[in-house]
Amino acid sequence: MKISQRADNIPPSATVGMATRAKQMSRQGLDVISFAVGEPDFATPEHICQAAYQAMEAGHTKYTAASGIPELKEAVVARLRAEVGLSYDADQICISSGGKHALTNIWQTLLDEGDEVIVFAPYWVSYPAQIQLSGGRAVTVMTDASRGFQPDPAEVRSAVTPQTVAILVNSPANPTGAIFGQETLQEIAAIAAENDLTIISDEIYRNLIFDGRQHLSIAMLDEETKARTILVDGVSKSYAMTGWRIGWLIAPKDFATKAGSIQSQETHNPCSIAQYAALAALTGPQDCVAAMRDQYEQRRDFFVEALRQLEGIECNTPPAAFYLFPDISAHLGRSLAGQQIDTSLQLAEYLLEQGLISTVPGSAFGAEGFLRLSFACSVEDIKRGLQRLKTALEI
Repeated sequence: MKISQRADNIPPSATVGMATRAKQMSRQGLDVISFAVGEPDFATPEHICQAAYQAMEAGHTKYTAASGIPELKEAVVARLRAEVGLSYDADQICISSGGKHALTNIWQTLLDEGDEVIVFAPYWVSYPAQIQLSGGRAVTVMTDASRGFQPDPAEVRSAVTPQTVAILVNSPANPTGAIFGQETLQEIAAIAAENDLTIISDEIYRNLIFDGRQHLSIAMLDEETKARTILVDGVSKSYAMTGWRIGWLIAPKDFATKAGSIQSQETHNPCSIAQYAALAALTGPQDCVAAMRDQYEQRRDFFVEALRQLEGIECNTPPAAFYLFPDISAHLGRSLAGQQIDTSLQLAEYLLEQGLISTVPGSAFGAEGFLRLSFACSVEDIKRGLQRLKTALEI
């Protein structure tokens, strides 16, 4: 059967791939500890689940408007205004089947063949693939751990070409947990203004910020920047609702309308029941978010301190999200248990097969020499996993 070049050229998601392999090994009876998963280990809060039951009992099991129910759009508007002071109208929102779907809608609405999008590496694995699927090209600007993974404005400027149409900002970031500071955001906004570029700001981790820090969206800088910015968010990370698949984009009205039209042809509405659950998440008590965030912060502190005790590993303390992104380059070029380890992928495969620890190689994020380790797991699993990591690297 014929396979399109488009499909043939897109690699599978490395994060999903490692998690899948770990689950397969677990089904075979092996005790695999997963540091690869990119989702909360907490159960969805009970009041949100109850809202789903009530939605079914009320008969909310039919099609909704393709871009989402009005009540949920209004709740997104209210929550954003209350938390960060940004004001939008409900008709600027398109509710989608998760943040990934919202991003796909953005690329389909924004990009023509050959258009370029500046992406900061380390980047979430799906950004370049999504852009490519929509006919565009991701132009990577590397960031450095020594600078807290903040991009160099001079390098951003040099990456702009006549084909550039957008800059993608992910702050707080996956996989590094980095937060772009105000000066960095101002520089990016200035470059976008100088070149009439769209800014896409993926803020899916904005409620998982530690050490008392406050979220700063690039759209908060000034009205001109806000007018050229498309926000992406959702309930997956903040409310432990990854499987419910509800996310959204917020954009100028015309863009949001066009994105909704594309979605109407692709998938139509997101799950009606999940939309009512998301409505309960946004309008109900928020103490569940704070409680999960506090536990993540405690896990982060323990994990970072213990990881730094291992020889040949350097690790920043991430200010947000639930990932560590340690530099493991000192262990590349080694022979471990008779295996030559030259890349982060080879090291991740070795740790999975020999140490029964699931991680994600930095190469999947455009950053060779690193591993991504999720601390969305229990402290007990972190302790056990660290001991296995220590043993595996000492062989």
